[in-house]
Amino acid sequence: MKILLALVKRNIKLFFRDKGMFITSLITPVILLVLYVSFLGNVYRDSFIQNLPQGFPLEEAVLDGLVGGQLISSILAVSCVTVSFCANFLMVQDKANGSLMDLLIAPVKPATLALAYYLATLCSSLVICLAATGLCLGYVATMGFYMTLADVFLLVLDVLLLVFFGTALSSLINFFLTTQGQISAVGTIISSGYGFICGAYMPIASFGEGLQKVISLLPGTYGTALVRTHSLRGAVEELGKAGIPESTLDEMRSALDCSIDFFGTTVPDGVMYLILVGAVLLLMGVYVLLNILRKPQK
Repeated sequence: MKILLALVKRNIKLFFRDKGMFITSLITPVILLVLYVSFLGNVYRDSFIQNLPQGFPLEEAVLDGLVGGQLISSILAVSCVTVSFCANFLMVQDKANGSLMDLLIAPVKPATLALAYYLATLCSSLVICLAATGLCLGYVATMGFYMTLADVFLLVLDVLLLVFFGTALSSLINFFLTTQGQISAVGTIISSGYGFICGAYMPIASFGEGLQKVISLLPGTYGTALVRTHSLRGAVEELGKAGIPESTLDEMRSALDCSIDFFGTTVPDGVMYLILVGAVLLLMGVYVLLNILRKPQK
């Protein structure tokens, strides 16, 4: 246990000392917030207005709450995974500069070393993602805050689970990387592609039926759905109080990816949590197993 704690402490210190990795991870959520507010805010606003019944009187604060909830859910769904990848690049850097060889020579079990990288990445990512969550909640408070205390706690839980998932996924992928060039390539692919396949940039409901079925097989999709549900539930319920029929609200929830259909069956929130937890355990188990089976290098 002492060795594990020492390795975790060492990895966290190296991450925060590396200005490149730390600043990149830190500014990612901020940049996304600025870009989303600047370019997607009006798009989301127009979409909500077009999908409401003709001539329905809607308070500006409720509309702002809907737009803000969709914006922050997209940002958090992406950031929890991309930040985890940035924080976990330390593992690849240790391979590239030879530090990993020194650690493997020491009397440290491969499983302990793998777990240390995972826990260090988890801690570093949580610091940044929880700070981003606070920033996003502050933004929604200035727009139109309709989230209940329960929704806020559940949103924080969603962020925690997505960071666990992002750390496990990045650990497994980064296990096979060995150079700085590979770090740059994978970082670019994840940053640009993950938002689309998890439904953060564009709602899954806007994709073709075949692509929707494929995306419903990915665990990150359910993480996005949970974040959307808890970010938008209060504002959507406010629409119900204003007189919008429940059938229309259900269609809106489906269009916003608050509910996900798995081959025609709506997935409950509890099952979404089980899928995320199961994916984390599976990815982490494979990652540790690969480290145990790692062949010694000369």
